[in-house]
Amino acid sequence: MPAFTAEPSTLGSQPHSRVPGRIEDYALIGDMQTAALVCRDGTVDWLCLPRFDSHAIFAGLLGTEEHGFWRLGPAREDGAEPPSADRRRYRGDSLILESEWDTPSGTVRVTDFMPPRDGAPQVIRIVEGISGRVPMRSELRMRFSYGRVTPWVHKVDGRTVAVAGPDSVWLDTPADTFGENLTTYSDFTVAPGDRIAFTISWQPSHHEPPGLPDPESSLDATADFWREWVEQCTYHGPYREAVIRSLITLKALTYAPTGGIVAAPTTSLPEDIGGSRNWDYRYTWLRDAAITLSSLLRTGYREEARAWREWLLRAVAGDPENLQIMYGIAGERELGEAELDWLPGYENSGPVRVGNGAAGQLQLDVYGEVVDLLSEAHQACLDRHDTSTGLWLRLVEYLEKHWDEPDEGIWEVRGPRRHFVHSKVMAWVAVDRTIKLIESGDAEGPLERLRELRDDIHRDVCDRGYDKERNTFTQSYGSKELDASLLLIPQMGFLPPDDKRVIGTIEAIQRELSTKDGFVLRYPTKGEAAGVDGLEGNEGAFLACSFWLADALTLIGRVDEARQLFERLLSLRNDLGLLAEEWDPRLQRQVGNFPQAFSMLTLIQSTLALNEAQAEQNPARHLKLSLPRQLGPANSTGMSPASQCPSAADGPAVAEAPR
Repeated sequence: MPAFTAEPSTLGSQPHSRVPGRIEDYALIGDMQTAALVCRDGTVDWLCLPRFDSHAIFAGLLGTEEHGFWRLGPAREDGAEPPSADRRRYRGDSLILESEWDTPSGTVRVTDFMPPRDGAPQVIRIVEGISGRVPMRSELRMRFSYGRVTPWVHKVDGRTVAVAGPDSVWLDTPADTFGENLTTYSDFTVAPGDRIAFTISWQPSHHEPPGLPDPESSLDATADFWREWVEQCTYHGPYREAVIRSLITLKALTYAPTGGIVAAPTTSLPEDIGGSRNWDYRYTWLRDAAITLSSLLRTGYREEARAWREWLLRAVAGDPENLQIMYGIAGERELGEAELDWLPGYENSGPVRVGNGAAGQLQLDVYGEVVDLLSEAHQACLDRHDTSTGLWLRLVEYLEKHWDEPDEGIWEVRGPRRHFVHSKVMAWVAVDRTIKLIESGDAEGPLERLRELRDDIHRDVCDRGYDKERNTFTQSYGSKELDASLLLIPQMGFLPPDDKRVIGTIEAIQRELSTKDGFVLRYPTKGEAAGVDGLEGNEGAFLACSFWLADALTLIGRVDEARQLFERLLSLRNDLGLLAEEWDPRLQRQVGNFPQAFSMLTLIQSTLALNEAQAEQNPARHLKLSLPRQLGPANSTGMSPASQCPSAADGPAVAEAPR
């Protein structure tokens, strides 16, 4: 590296009280085992090490700078706000973040990334002089255990190390550092061609120090990894840039050692600013992960689909009847919920929660989502074997006995159980896909009994979950409320898109659950009173539901309207193409955990649906790349028979359904 200038600091090092950025101000970097959020001003405000669900060493996002942060950017006078970057972007199709500042004395670039892990987890930040001479400052304040523990910071063989309990974090840089106010500082100046790297590495405190980093080689290897991964994508239609960024984000949220996918890398970013709807999303929801893998499978990423299926088999091994709605990223079942009372919460939105008490809820729709994903993997000839088919059939055996029970539903309500229509529809989906599996010859089972069960569920939903006067399905049996999950009825094949009840439901949701911008709420809330979900407060428009509306409009032939809604949703992404869970129409900002897998994956699904609709309108100009989730290859059963697929190592599965 060219030499750089280390100069005595002319700046103070008194603590500066800074408010975290808006949720959309953050960028994601990660190594497929954990992730960090980097603000526009060059501050890392969130990082858990060594896993997504580990304790945070930077928790300033949910509190203040006293709870940990790492800022790297142009120097400023005491009391001044850190300047936001004038430009930022990901380098090509990668997760390498480049931020540039234009200052009175010149231009500087900071490149942030986390190399795919081969040893200790690392965050690497490379400062590069572009023009002029720019004074820079690094401020590193590590606070372990979500900002509660101040580590012992000292030097070991010229390296800075912070130690507390089982954790140690090592800082390596050629720049001079000094400590003051329980913070590690570095002041230096860069000129054109200068490149100065800062690396932090996590290591168990009882292990030997991690090896010295090689930032430039790691940067090259990280760029190569993402380039090679993106090259596998088979989608080349409209909105490809949005699809690729969404796929990269979903890959980043995958825990590489096991294949588990977190819903988001954060906890407790509020659905209602100042409210209490704050949850920990650093776990694997079966529903979200199943739909994520559907998106990955339909865009060419078979290895990720295979890895998740193996994760599923391990997570529910031996006990599929007690299927949880979510698990830890390695398949852990115990996700006890606790509140961190020393953290005030993002913009004082408390409480901050870790763990998730909804893990023990009964949500019958999850069985249908899992079976639907296994069905899609089966159609895609994804290494069929007896274990996954056996799991599939045992899940349906459970549903056969319990489908008519009330549950907490897709939205994890913390009020009383109800007969949610979506849960019943997804039970129907599970039985329907099983019938098609047996009809294809790839499993054996009681076809007539299952056909009768499928008809019973269908009749029950249409009789008890449909409001004839309003021509709409409702959230639950006997209720008047609507629910955005009803938009999935035609997508799942429960009723055809041209059925008047489907069209009536879509139009009712547009009237009663849509914002002025046309975005969709999950269900009605009641402000200060407890709503159907048992919680006080309101929430924003749920972005995944808004994409579902676009899909539903596409299915009923209102493609132009669907495309307009889709493009409005695309406009909500931040400058890097990322989406949180919700959009607050009042504050005009993103809310909820970030980035959110559910939002990104439904963006992909909507893109595919629009492309397929366009292909049907102009078959000579478009390539139909994938099939709607409820349809299979063209044969009488809707399933691809085993003879059309290459056999797995242990041969095709012909399992037997429970009798």
